[in-house]
Amino acid sequence: MSPSAPAALSPAELEARLRLHCLPDVGPRRFKTLLDAFGCASKALSAPASAWRSLGLPAASADARRSPLIRDCAYRALAWLEHEDQHLLVLGQPGYPALLEEISDPPPLLFVAGSPAILEQPQLAMVGSRRASRPGLDTATAFSRSLAGAGFVITSGLALGIDAAVHQAALDVGGHTIGVVGTGLGNFYPQRNRRLGEAMIAQGSAVVSEFPLDAGPHASNFPRRNRIISGLSLGVLVVEASVASGSLITARLAAEQGREVYAIPGSIHHPGARGCHQLIRDGAVLVETIEHILEGLRGWHHEPSAPDAPPPADHPLLRLLFAAPYTSEALADAVGWPLPKVLAALTELEMQARAVCEGGRWFARLR
Repeated sequence: MSPSAPAALSPAELEARLRLHCLPDVGPRRFKTLLDAFGCASKALSAPASAWRSLGLPAASADARRSPLIRDCAYRALAWLEHEDQHLLVLGQPGYPALLEEISDPPPLLFVAGSPAILEQPQLAMVGSRRASRPGLDTATAFSRSLAGAGFVITSGLALGIDAAVHQAALDVGGHTIGVVGTGLGNFYPQRNRRLGEAMIAQGSAVVSEFPLDAGPHASNFPRRNRIISGLSLGVLVVEASVASGSLITARLAAEQGREVYAIPGSIHHPGARGCHQLIRDGAVLVETIEHILEGLRGWHHEPSAPDAPPPADHPLLRLLFAAPYTSEALADAVGWPLPKVLAALTELEMQARAVCEGGRWFARLR
């Protein structure tokens, strides 16, 4: 661990953060306000209610701090973490996804069932209608298979329709996929996709949530869920969506976060295509083939040199990796590139069998 790396949380501070996380009306911004004001969650919990009021926190939040329900919520989370393949990623701590940390309101805690390591791999989000047409589902499946086969992790919301199709398609070709849900991981929704979620976890993929384990499917949770889908990803591909679809929220959030937005057009007579057409009019990339996505990602980095060039000298990232293994964030710092550009370049190097990621660190591969 480098000297500048954050110290690991003590068990007491972890429990305190879980308690803060369980409080009513304390979302990511108020959570950050409390940590900034008091320095840690433990001190925030013990501060007087008047100090919370001075920060603009509602009385209900301050009054609930010592509630048995809040204590039990934190204890259930700690017990959940004792099981294999169940993890908690903490904002500012090692292992937290670097791209997600860049958004304006990253989740302070992220529950992960499955492999947390794939959250650091290059991802493309695919979203669309819950009531998708058969052609829409077929298109989503084909694109997911191709993108997963090209080395991208497919990220979506584990909802019915397009989401379920792209998750399953990625698994079918041996790829990885991440489902970001709008409920707690102990209260799976929708139940019809429970087996799909379990298969994702069993096959080395992941299901994630920022909500306490027992949180239900409240309407306000899903727009919050959508910012995580886009925040984890290099770009968002909307396959089929009406103008009122939540997928357009995901696309808007992606644009605000500086991510690429892609949309697949459809018939002018199909209501499910109108959302995609609106996105294209607003500047989204019109996508007809996987190459239309890969072309945009190639634009984020230097074109690779000729295949016969000496490996250590033909790519700035490889020159670093031949000297020592790096995390993707450390590579971005070392080469002075934005992290999305580094992740896109690493994806191509991995597809060319010139770099490999093991244990969260990238290594150059000798030819």
